[in-house]
Amino acid sequence: MIYDVLIIGAGPGGYNAANKASKNGLKVALFEKNKIGGTCLNRGCIPMKSLLSSAKLLNESRNGELYGIKYDNISFDYERVNERKNEVVETLRNGVIKELEKNKVDIIYGEAKLINNNKVICNDNEYEGKNIIIASGSIVSKPPIQGIDLCIDSDKVLETNYELPESLIIIGGGVIGVEIASALSSFGVNITIIEMADRLLATLDKDLGQRLQMFFKKNNIEVITSASVKNIKEENDLKIVEFENKKQELETRTSKQVLIATGRKANIDNLISNDFDLEINKGIVGDEIGKTNYDNVFVIGDCKDNNIQLAHVAEAQADNIIDYILNKELSIDMSVIPSGVYTDPEIAVVGLSEEYLKDNNIEYNTYKYLTGANGKCLIENSESGFVKLLTVDNKIVGGQLICPHATELIAEFAIAIEKKMSIKEFKEVIHPHPTISEMLWNITK
Repeated sequence: MIYDVLIIGAGPGGYNAANKASKNGLKVALFEKNKIGGTCLNRGCIPMKSLLSSAKLLNESRNGELYGIKYDNISFDYERVNERKNEVVETLRNGVIKELEKNKVDIIYGEAKLINNNKVICNDNEYEGKNIIIASGSIVSKPPIQGIDLCIDSDKVLETNYELPESLIIIGGGVIGVEIASALSSFGVNITIIEMADRLLATLDKDLGQRLQMFFKKNNIEVITSASVKNIKEENDLKIVEFENKKQELETRTSKQVLIATGRKANIDNLISNDFDLEINKGIVGDEIGKTNYDNVFVIGDCKDNNIQLAHVAEAQADNIIDYILNKELSIDMSVIPSGVYTDPEIAVVGLSEEYLKDNNIEYNTYKYLTGANGKCLIENSESGFVKLLTVDNKIVGGQLICPHATELIAEFAIAIEKKMSIKEFKEVIHPHPTISEMLWNITK
């Protein structure tokens, strides 16, 4: 049998492409070597957010007296926290599998390898396809630090039987590092973050990372920035991390575990035959659509070179590639991509940052609204965050939030940017009161 589309990897990009292609009459084979759902569903976004949800509820319970609610002997059962996380993951995974089966997608479990631009081999069987989509995702990237093998990674933290340590050093203050810190500190783990940059979340505007660091300090999370880890060793069942601080002095911290959270890299090892000259850099090279140096081979998601590693980016790219294969107009505008950090409080951004505008000498205006002036934020006892909106020539070009439900609200700014809305047009839409969303409305008054 010759398939219309062969898809390697059943994460959000892969299964979304498979479902859309099948619904449009194409014959599809989907290859997955582990579990349907990929990293996001099984070892990333979904289980991590489930942990964070439990942690948030625990923190709110501890603050019950502020609301006039009294609890006796507040405690938690981390085994049950893990069970619930696994139940959520399993429910979603089964839903994805049922959808694929309903759409008559052929699911093939095993490690797939590209032989050429029309052939994939898996479990010693060959499959031919008119088009191939590579959606193999990413894996943990470990820097060349002496003793790095003593570290665990985010996959370990999200395992079914992970037991909380008394203390944890996290190397890396990006999204993965701060989310794990936010969750595990709520469950009593003594957390230290060591970050090479001068602040947390270094890819975002400085005021976001600085504000999050302030919240972390309040919650007894130690944050060490401008620090370069030199060595990790083990003594008496403890891990010792040696690093150079901003003064270029050597310091050490000790903990039961060390977690590496310095990023992820394209999962392409053993994916491509040595005889197949697919263009590869750090990931598989593709154009804006995702087309590689072969017109019928495409790449989406985390395994694409120089791509934004977000599940919704992979899903959107999948939509567009199937449109391209079907000779249809592309469905998704890939120029506006929101992203979120699910700490407490949440952080979300979209569009241009203030630092980008400054660095490129672009004249802009900043509108900022503090959560302390919002009734709903005060009712919910939120931390002192803010909403920030950026405009160029009176058009909205960027939005940033650090406040409750920021990851839900950011879509408003995303729509405003995509539709090239002016401040006047944005203000014309009434927002209800009292809500957190009205901060977006009031920010421009």
